[in-house]
Amino acid sequence: MADLKGKMAIVTGGGQGIGRAITLRLAAEGYNVAIFDLKPEQAEKTAAEAKGGKVKVYGLDIADQAAVNDAVKQAEADLGPTWLLVNNAGWDKPAPFLSTDADLWNRIIAINLSGPLNMHKAVCTGMAERGGGRVVNVASDAARVGTSNEAVYSACKGGIIAFTKSMARELARSNVLLNAVCPGPTNTPMMQDVLGTGDQAVKWKDAMVRGIPLKRMGEPEDYAGIIAFLGSDDASFITGQTISVSGGMNMV
Repeated sequence: MADLKGKMAIVTGGGQGIGRAITLRLAAEGYNVAIFDLKPEQAEKTAAEAKGGKVKVYGLDIADQAAVNDAVKQAEADLGPTWLLVNNAGWDKPAPFLSTDADLWNRIIAINLSGPLNMHKAVCTGMAERGGGRVVNVASDAARVGTSNEAVYSACKGGIIAFTKSMARELARSNVLLNAVCPGPTNTPMMQDVLGTGDQAVKWKDAMVRGIPLKRMGEPEDYAGIIAFLGSDDASFITGQTISVSGGMNMV
């Protein structure tokens, strides 16, 4: 993907898990990458591993619109205008919906829905003015089929898919293309937090693997390639799409 060299990408939550793999792949393709992360210390470790383009870390909470605006302005001053925005940051605390309350709902919504909206507003305005850009929103197959104990998270990711399609229509004339990628169960720190440890965790993981036709959990690196592709000229006629990357678990 030679057309990517020297372009600028922002990756939210780019310090670990799927975000780390995305950051490293984009840098290897020649992107200059801005990592927006609530844990800048971890993100700095990822930046130090990157080879290829420049990688800089900006510590912020994407749920804070003013902080997002400032960080985008600084990142573009440091690395150039944003060509690719990857909204990857996410968080959940699985529990039966009826056992939860508004404090938890609001935190999940702030990270998984409000944060990406803040990023779109701050970044896509410039993309539209310049007449080009790409956005990849990392949603979830939970949005497409529903997941027990993740009702609010699923609702947020479903909202992101609908928002992606709407914005793809709004911005098509400006050559700003938006697509969503939906991971399935993946070996990440967040998944480890969900599963916990011990025999019960092993049973849950084994049950998930049995439901995946390819018979394995996803790895963070499984998503980086499709995201790099969607940011390239090879994907210049693709917009408003929702792509599952889940080993065949959900064929919808």
